Amino acid sequence: MSEEPNVETEITQDDRLWATLSYIFSPVVPIVLLFLAKKRTRPFIKAHLAQALVFGTLAWLVIAILQRGLIERLVGLAIFVLVIIWGMAASRGERVTIPVITDFVKKMKWA
Repeated sequence: MSEEPNVETEITQDDRLWATLSYIFSPVVPIVLLFLAKKRTRPFIKAHLAQALVFGTLAWLVIAILQRGLIERLVGLAIFVLVIIWGMAASRGERVTIPVITDFVKKMKWA
């Protein structure tokens, strides 16, 4: 007796693409995904979009607060490297754990 895979929990190529884009183009893509019911209800996309939205918003606030100079460039570079690493993990179908943010998102039941 063969069982069909559960479509709701299966991670598709589309899920991985949207999760990747959520990190790389955060917070814009996560906000767009919030308006697309078919995308935001997919468990894999939902988990990544919530984390990417929170991280992206905090990252933009930190960069906006910092004065123009070397520190802002270094922080910006670190953020860029992190979102690329997290985006690559999402493209492989992995769950990403961001310290503090992942726990916060789960506690708020956003993912």
